[in-house]
Amino acid sequence: MAWNEPGNGQKDPWNRNRSSGRKPDLDSVLKSLRARFGRFGAGSGGIIAVVLVFVLAWLLVSSYTVIDARQVGVVLRFGQFSRILPPGFHLKAPSPVETVTKVETTQVRSVSDNVSMLTRDENIIAIDFNVQYQVSDARKFLYSNADREENTIHNAAEAAVRSVVGANIMDNILTTPGVDTPAPDQAPAAGVAPAAKETLQQQTRDILQATLDKYDAGILVTGVSFQNVSPPKEVKDAFDDVNAAREDKQSEENKARAYESQVVPVARGDAARIAAEADAQRVERIARANGDVARFNLLLKEYRAAPEVTRRRLWLETVEDVMAGNPKVIDGSNGKNIIQLPVEPNNGAVRNVPGIGTVVQSATTDANPNPSQGSAQ
Repeated sequence: MAWNEPGNGQKDPWNRNRSSGRKPDLDSVLKSLRARFGRFGAGSGGIIAVVLVFVLAWLLVSSYTVIDARQVGVVLRFGQFSRILPPGFHLKAPSPVETVTKVETTQVRSVSDNVSMLTRDENIIAIDFNVQYQVSDARKFLYSNADREENTIHNAAEAAVRSVVGANIMDNILTTPGVDTPAPDQAPAAGVAPAAKETLQQQTRDILQATLDKYDAGILVTGVSFQNVSPPKEVKDAFDDVNAAREDKQSEENKARAYESQVVPVARGDAARIAAEADAQRVERIARANGDVARFNLLLKEYRAAPEVTRRRLWLETVEDVMAGNPKVIDGSNGKNIIQLPVEPNNGAVRNVPGIGTVVQSATTDANPNPSQGSAQ
């Protein structure tokens, strides 16, 4: 049978009769408490004892704190900063003597916005920027920011972006990355290349970090990025045309450099070959001249030793050289026959003619204008 069966004499699980449904009044509750606490609940001091028990329990519970691994605790003693608690279990004075505020220090927070701003050449440009940051000093983060952290970061980031963008012209920001831009208080030199996107972001991060350090915000900027940098919609088509023309220019320059790289080495090779040939001819002519000088000196020495012999030898060598280039017919009949032979070019060959003798003909036939006549010697 169920313990709460309807009807008179309802019993609870402890077999005690329950009331007929009327709620207990305050006196009955106090009597029950006195009965449970024994002598502490009796008399006028019973209520004080119960309160003291609750106070002691509350003090015990509020005398320690647990800091998560991703947090630090900022302890205030009577509303004044006392210390920083690292992650772990810590004892402290019970509240309200000491209070602990936990701050996330490893969490990466972000602020982003889309703003339109003026460049150095007074053009309007739209930039989507995103700033990521962490808490570096929990005390400064909690009590040095007069405004909410998001507003502080947002205003400082927008000021930093405006400072960097205002130091560059619109073409430099929208076109191909190049070298670093000058500082905001310096005018760029003539021919300065456009600033790299990474350089602009780094400059913005440095300026933003310096500003937050001046504020004692206790914030470390971990990254600044520009998701979208674009001109106004009204002039976007014109800027696209300019970028296309700039790409065509770059393409033509690359082709010219490729042609230069192909032609210049060939020209240098030809120049080196011609110079080597000229040097070889110079060496050859000098060697030949030195040889002729040495030969002449030897002949001079021989001539001085035997003039007549040397003179005759030179004459014979000269006649030999001259006769070597003329056609010749040797008559073996001792002049008894008149020889009339057709002389044909025979490249200086020697041949035997029956009944006549040996015919020697050189390759040169200009010495005998009549090819049908030979000369007997």
